[in-house]
Amino acid sequence: MCGRYSITSPVAALRRVFAFEGPLPNLGPSYNVAPTRAVPIIIADEGARRLTFARWGLVPSWAKEIAAPPLINARAETVADKPAFRSAFKRRHCLVPADGFFEWQAQPSGPKQPYNIVVGEGGPFGMAGIWETWMAPDGGELVSMAIITTKASARLAPIHDRMPVVVLPADYALWLDPKERAREDAEDIFARAQHVDFRPYRVSRRVNAVANDDPDVIAPEGQSQLPL
Repeated sequence: MCGRYSITSPVAALRRVFAFEGPLPNLGPSYNVAPTRAVPIIIADEGARRLTFARWGLVPSWAKEIAAPPLINARAETVADKPAFRSAFKRRHCLVPADGFFEWQAQPSGPKQPYNIVVGEGGPFGMAGIWETWMAPDGGELVSMAIITTKASARLAPIHDRMPVVVLPADYALWLDPKERAREDAEDIFARAQHVDFRPYRVSRRVNAVANDDPDVIAPEGQSQLPL
């Protein structure tokens, strides 16, 4: 699964990677992004890419209320068929910018060991997402999203059995295409995620607490400047 991630690159760096149009929003670093937060996503809007914000935890358009726990992940194997996700999967894809994501490795005894997982030499990458608009009973609109996960790559399997689908830059346009797409295109994108150059490293258990949102959260274990 993907239950926490970080987005720390300046918004100008995100524009260089994702080539979105429009004004640059005020976007500070987030080292410990948790579900239900409003997070930046990249969507296709009338032929152009645009950065907007969505609640992490998809609310289907037909839902009568916001469910708990939030629908933060959609499995690649079933996203096309699950009632909560299938409409968004057909028509509303997004990229979720991140600089790393966290997974927790079970230990023979004691608490799980968290890892921060970056791509290549670091820097922003795009996770595959789907988004939806929900109309609240009071008439307000809520844009929400879920991150698509898949079977862990060989590099990450010793840490956790699932991982987010990281979309290769060459596939950004295909993934964001607002036209209703063939399922085979998405399956190819999901399969290529297995070959991403993931680089995991241990971090402190400070990441377990949502309130901890500072650079030490992503520091390699043992290099933190704050008490654990």
